[in-house]
Amino acid sequence: MSTLDPPDSFLFSLSTTLCTPFAVFIQLQVRSLLGMLICLTLAFGWACAAYVRNREIKRMKGSMKCGNSFAFLCHDIMELEHSNQVNLPRVSVVMPLKGFGEHNLHNWRTQITSLYGGPLEFLFVLKDEVDAKIVVAGLSTTCSQKIHNQLVGVDKMHKDSKYVLFLDDDVRLHPGSIGALTTEMEKNPDIFIQTGYPLDLPSGSLGSYCIYEYHMPCSMGFATGGRTFFLWGGCMMMHADDFRLDRYGVVSGLRDGGYSDDMTLAAISGAHKRLITSPPVAVFPHPLASDLSFSRYWNYLRKQTFVLESYLTKVNWIMNRALFTTHCYLSWGLVTPYLMAMVHVTAALRMYIKGYSIEETTFTFGGLTLVGCLAVCTIVELLSMWNLTRIEVHLCNMLSPEAPKLSLASYNWGLVFIAILVDNFLYPISAFRSHFTQSINWSGIRYHLKEGKIFKIERSKDMGPIYTDLGGKHLGKKGAPPKLSFLSSLARSLAQWHQPKKYDS
Repeated sequence: MSTLDPPDSFLFSLSTTLCTPFAVFIQLQVRSLLGMLICLTLAFGWACAAYVRNREIKRMKGSMKCGNSFAFLCHDIMELEHSNQVNLPRVSVVMPLKGFGEHNLHNWRTQITSLYGGPLEFLFVLKDEVDAKIVVAGLSTTCSQKIHNQLVGVDKMHKDSKYVLFLDDDVRLHPGSIGALTTEMEKNPDIFIQTGYPLDLPSGSLGSYCIYEYHMPCSMGFATGGRTFFLWGGCMMMHADDFRLDRYGVVSGLRDGGYSDDMTLAAISGAHKRLITSPPVAVFPHPLASDLSFSRYWNYLRKQTFVLESYLTKVNWIMNRALFTTHCYLSWGLVTPYLMAMVHVTAALRMYIKGYSIEETTFTFGGLTLVGCLAVCTIVELLSMWNLTRIEVHLCNMLSPEAPKLSLASYNWGLVFIAILVDNFLYPISAFRSHFTQSINWSGIRYHLKEGKIFKIERSKDMGPIYTDLGGKHLGKKGAPPKLSFLSSLARSLAQWHQPKKYDS
């Protein structure tokens, strides 16, 4: 009879301990009653989101069969008649810019060449001056730089603009996106904000897959086909008069200490019971930077958890605390069973490799049963995530028929699984750090919060990273021109935009 090595003895004892009635009860609480519920709930939510997106695909295909070759632009081809186009309301697009990256020029072109027949105004808002002035916002002093840029853009928009569309500069619009958002606003004047959500295209690094995994649970909240409680700051269409008249305190709420544009506006919407909607076509390809390192992912995660430390009212603070607690509990509740499963699997492998008998090891197979249940739930979850991604890729290809085709083949689902574990393990750590520091360094600017609002902003040339956001934007040194001139490329795109469109009736 062989003698157990001390490490093996400890491993088998640990595996056996995890199979005692009390340990099994704990595991069942974490996995069967919580962990498995998390996996299956996510799978169900993604299945519902896939149904909504797929319904839009079927509607577009049906419209094409009926002779509407421009179904990617509008439901009814008669809407493209000149008599209808000239009556469309004016829309001002406000897009804060910072830096120049690998995907920016393509994104800006898709936005500028949007097939919207009504009056359309683009306001590119820069923090610092460049070769030619577009709109220079200057430095923020009472709120985040992004919010400051947005408010300056709103202040400069055309006096006849009925709607304002806030876009991040890494958003890739479809040709009919602005028209689809405007149509919904015209149909229902009660809509306070129209929003959408990005479809992340991982670049291959673990950091990019962690970003993709982080966004996927939220995607189901934007795939309702209508009313939603979620809001994404990368795409928000609102009534211009809400800003001109400071209705519901949108301007003051953002300007006076605001850190996150979408969280602040969502809080205002909730407080005043205003309507937020997300049309099913509002899903936008979001290619992640090819050099998106793990440290950049961590910085982004810190930014996302720091958002929960900002608030407008006491009710908003309570909701953020509830979200903070729930997310942290569920994140580690999802990761813990996998750690237990590793113990059971390792013990079984050691018993097989070393040739130990069950009598020697006191090993039980109850742990492997739990591992099997965990594996089944994980497979169901990943299949549901894959299916939603597949449908969203198909929808994006239909909405942008002339753009390069997106493909699901580039997704590495092994890395997706690893990203699930890494992201959920790190989220509580990031959340607690944000809570106890009440400050964050984002794009070389350090923001400090007090009672949920920004009260101090620090800037230093040596403070922050030279990279920002997720789209590969290299900020470099001030005054250093990019290899490809942004303004010359932008001018060419504007010239193309003003040319007659082949889709005009």
